[in-house]
Amino acid sequence: MFLLALTPGTGFDSAKWGAVLRSGVDGFLIRERGMGARAMLDAARWCRLEAPEVELWVGGRLDIALAVGCGLHAPEAYPEIPAGLVPLSRPLHGENQFEARRGCAQLLISPLFPSPGKGEPWGAARLHRFLDLAPAGPRLLALGGIGEENIGSFKHPRLDGAAVIRAIWDAQDPRDAVSRLKDAASR
Repeated sequence: MFLLALTPGTGFDSAKWGAVLRSGVDGFLIRERGMGARAMLDAARWCRLEAPEVELWVGGRLDIALAVGCGLHAPEAYPEIPAGLVPLSRPLHGENQFEARRGCAQLLISPLFPSPGKGEPWGAARLHRFLDLAPAGPRLLALGGIGEENIGSFKHPRLDGAAVIRAIWDAQDPRDAVSRLKDAASR
């Protein structure tokens, strides 16, 4: 199971970010809407040096993705990006978006469960109906309200993993939280 940690939008904190980068996550998405370009560039470069083995993504900043050599997560209203420029991640809020976003490296299916400010959740049944018909293509990750208590409820052969925020960032020990998430997902 691929586990992507999304930053919580509270700014750069080297101690906290370092703990999450070293926690056993497979990917790390810097999603800091209030962070200026220079600060995000510095943070992305810091992440690359701190944990070069962790797949790095930046949210909404093509310039930084190009400068650092990482993936770009393009939010919903982001302009289209030429194919092959950078690894591309996009949200998937509805089944009808899949065909247009099929060429992406990764899609974040969101929100899976109730999540603050994110609209009507998909739920496990709708997710499974979609995944049963989803052809091969991008990595598919579930996002939204995912924690140790529910991560096992949406397992599916076509789903590659989960993207999480609070389950890791709110934990006292991110390494322990990641271990528990991966263990619960494997059951």
